[in-house]
Amino acid sequence: MSYEKVAQVKNGLIIGTKQTVKAMKNGEVSEVIIAEDADQQITSKVSRLAKELKIPCVRVESMKKLGNACGIDVGTATVAIKQ
Repeated sequence: MSYEKVAQVKNGLIIGTKQTVKAMKNGEVSEVIIAEDADQQITSKVSRLAKELKIPCVRVESMKKLGNACGIDVGTATVAIKQ
């Protein structure tokens, strides 16, 4: 489900952990997608911040599939959907 949602949004995506955290702090994010196979040290900060800011957080199983859904050739640990 979330892969399709990411693929449909395209222009309203924030790809990558650093950019996701920055956008979350700026109040620009409506939802966060985290890949389960990503390093937990990287994704735990995003997960905690999402919970703190009450931003819906969805988990998907594959970084590679998440990257493909974003239209990039590499995997990504986190993606945010802009409001």
